Amino acid sequence: MRASAVVALLAWAALPAWADLADKEQPMHIESDALRYESQQQLSIFTGNVVVTKGTIIMRGARLEVRQDSAGNQSATIFGAPGKRAFFHQKREGLNEFVEGEGNRIDYDGKTDIVKFIGDAEARRLVGTKVQDDIKGAVITYNNVTEVYTVDSGAAAAGAANPGGRVRALLMPQDTGPNAKKGTPAPVPLKPSTQLPGAKH
Repeated sequence: MRASAVVALLAWAALPAWADLADKEQPMHIESDALRYESQQQLSIFTGNVVVTKGTIIMRGARLEVRQDSAGNQSATIFGAPGKRAFFHQKREGLNEFVEGEGNRIDYDGKTDIVKFIGDAEARRLVGTKVQDDIKGAVITYNNVTEVYTVDSGAAAAGAANPGGRVRALLMPQDTGPNAKKGTPAPVPLKPSTQLPGAKH
């Protein structure tokens, strides 16, 4: 990727974890219209109205490919139907907050705990059901371990989620006023890193 096409963001760095830490150890439950298993490749292919649950993780799409290595680590790639995007949703550790997003394809790597939204990509942070932050680009990657969140703007043809081929972000201010709910941790918005590759000053 071109350096100028990548924006690095610290994903709620003041908090201990982006996602629910127990999800990685949970079994993967899958529903679909059909299944094909290829034993030589250790590959399971699910097609038709696919719904995946793994702890607090929910994924939906038209086709799912699941691989498992000799250590039992699972990786999954889910594709949206023509004209539709695949969907991902996950709860944040210890908070009433959720991360969700869409992409033409979504890759989930259970070993590295990395999720990647590819093609017409969008990711959001919600407090309850209210959207706090919204990021759009061609490719969005977040690492649940390091809490580094990157967005590749790609080209203008990448999709409707990033018109003009540029990264687009909506970051809500933190609510610390008198009307903020007491006893509830204030949401921490995405923060741009201090060094943006290729940025003009």
